[in-house]
Amino acid sequence: MARGAGASISAQYAHRLLPIRLVATEDDGTRLESELRAVPGVTAASVNLAAQVARVEYDRTVATDEQIDAAVRAASAAPKQAEDAVAASQGWYARNRELAWSLMSGALLLAGWLLERNAFEPRWIPITTYVLSYVFGARDNVGHFLGDLRRGKFHFNIDLLMVVAAAGAAVLGEWAEGALLLVLFSLGHALEHYALGRARSAITALAELAPSRATVLRAENGVQREVVVGIDLVRPGDVVIVKPAERVPVDGTVREGRSGVNQAPITGESVPVDKAPGDPMFAGSVNGEGALLIDVTVAIGDRTLDRVIKLVSEAQTQKAPTQQFTERFARVFVPLVLIGDVLLIVVPPLLGLLSWSESFARAMAVLVAASPCALALGTPAAVLAGIAQAARNGVLIKGGAHLEALGSIRSLAFDKTGTITVGEPSVTDIVPMTGVADVMVLINAASVEQRSQHPLAKAVVRRAVEQKLAVPEAGELQSITARGVRAPVDGAVVEIGRALLFEDAGVVVPQDVRDAVTRLENAGRSTMIVRRVGHTPEFLGVLGLADEPRANARATLVALRGAGIQRIIMLTGDNAGVGNEVGTAVGVDEVRAGLLPEDKVSSIKELAARGPVAMVGDGVNDAPALAHATVGIAMGGAGTAAALETADVALMGDDLSRLPFAIALSRQAKRVIRQNLFVSLGVIVALVAVTVSGMASIGPAVIAHEGSTLVVIANALRLLRFRAKG
Repeated sequence: MARGAGASISAQYAHRLLPIRLVATEDDGTRLESELRAVPGVTAASVNLAAQVARVEYDRTVATDEQIDAAVRAASAAPKQAEDAVAASQGWYARNRELAWSLMSGALLLAGWLLERNAFEPRWIPITTYVLSYVFGARDNVGHFLGDLRRGKFHFNIDLLMVVAAAGAAVLGEWAEGALLLVLFSLGHALEHYALGRARSAITALAELAPSRATVLRAENGVQREVVVGIDLVRPGDVVIVKPAERVPVDGTVREGRSGVNQAPITGESVPVDKAPGDPMFAGSVNGEGALLIDVTVAIGDRTLDRVIKLVSEAQTQKAPTQQFTERFARVFVPLVLIGDVLLIVVPPLLGLLSWSESFARAMAVLVAASPCALALGTPAAVLAGIAQAARNGVLIKGGAHLEALGSIRSLAFDKTGTITVGEPSVTDIVPMTGVADVMVLINAASVEQRSQHPLAKAVVRRAVEQKLAVPEAGELQSITARGVRAPVDGAVVEIGRALLFEDAGVVVPQDVRDAVTRLENAGRSTMIVRRVGHTPEFLGVLGLADEPRANARATLVALRGAGIQRIIMLTGDNAGVGNEVGTAVGVDEVRAGLLPEDKVSSIKELAARGPVAMVGDGVNDAPALAHATVGIAMGGAGTAAALETADVALMGDDLSRLPFAIALSRQAKRVIRQNLFVSLGVIVALVAVTVSGMASIGPAVIAHEGSTLVVIANALRLLRFRAKG
């Protein structure tokens, strides 16, 4: 289709997600982005320190994977896979090196302070102890700084502020204060990495949902045997056995067996879903009490769970607008702080306001006070926690920008078919003629329609099955195009269709049948007239069919209003009668009917001109409207790859009731981001004021600085416990 439209398709451009582990501060993220962007052929690079993931977009004809990996190593951001292997072989120290160095630095600081307090002689011994404390506390920061200089690069960043402040304290002879700065700075970052690891684990736990081995039926010497194999050896077409209480390792369809299956890890559904032959299964689900045989339909790597993990990993690298603002702010702010610090050192002594030593001490304290660590980490931590909590509850949000945007939505547009409604017709009305029972109309109709594959025919048969009716077998089906069908049943001929089916044969349709048809069609129903031609021809009645609203649609719309949505509009290609019927049933504010896809786009543009608007659709037919909305939300259906790829947000369980949760979560995430921004900037302003005035020295500034960083991270992690009210 793309080639037919004149597009040129090539494999020239690609992107990679690099799971990394940055061993020092958030400045490593900026350093790594700079290294990656310097690689010829790299068009974009984005690092999320909180998620420890880097995204690189590059031209394959210019840049190679080896060059990109080399840039990662040059920035001292070891690939996470390699570091994990080292950690597994070396134990606790390899996994907690930063914390170990920080604790060693603290121990040396304490030793030096005790020696100095007791006037230990010679004097160089306590000083040497302090120097060793500096070495352990600043090893990462200095190592990266020297590495940058070797490569001819110089970064104005938070690491530089801390190292300069500590060196300045040493010049003043305040060895203990300088060592304390580096101890608390390194300890704070070790604790930050631990705290952020909690949010990351909520995502990485997704990868552990599906078992690594599967029990497969394999033919050996003409005999089917159960063989346990690694999940990477399972192929489409294999038959996998899932025993009671086991996790499902594959995506597929049930071949044999019945069971209740807990799909909550994938779709967020709160109750088990009954599975029978032909029903879809998703890797990561938990089987109930029945054994199941599953036909594998997709290869490992293409499972719903695999797609979710990939999309969530990519979402972690999509920066929120607030995060982009804070990064731009930090790039300008750090050089200004250094310039202001130099002026603070020089100007007061020249004016006779302070001594050189006092002015220098205040300048070093200001360096600590003005370091925007909390500002740099507060937003990405909140985004990471919000996306993680959404994924754990069956909602896939594809990035920080969409998380923030969803929280600003006040208008919500819904597609009708498959979104507000179930997406398939069902029998809503049975209108029998005088002297005919309801079940007789349904039995005769179902007998004929069980031979047909038409969606309306399937709805009639499904209704008969639900009522557990004994439906006789019909003979050969005759289909009359655009009119209806007929087939012999128990010695008579049953005809089902529109009025034209009978009029074309010269049969007069009674007025009471016509009145029933008119009444049902005015109510938005499709109609089927049922007539039996036996010894005495008679019209049995009329069936009304419609695509009914989802059972939870009205309650969901009420919950959305409670979550702050002010206007709800339904867009449909159906006629106004059908649209108004459904709209009234679920309680929307406005129905726009008879819309073509381009008309839906026009409606979304009109709504977006008044303010942020979200569009909820099926992710395929509504793609243009979803793309033009502020936020496009797909009714995912856990196995629908197109839905996962199309929209900004996907409701994995195809469940509208997840939507109020998603909006409430995004609003809470926006509040947390604003709180973190306020705390971060407020602490910087307050600390700069008290350090410039001399009211606080380096020690208190360090404690307040690192404390504020941990506060904003802890505040962000509250999103991992978020539950929507009600």
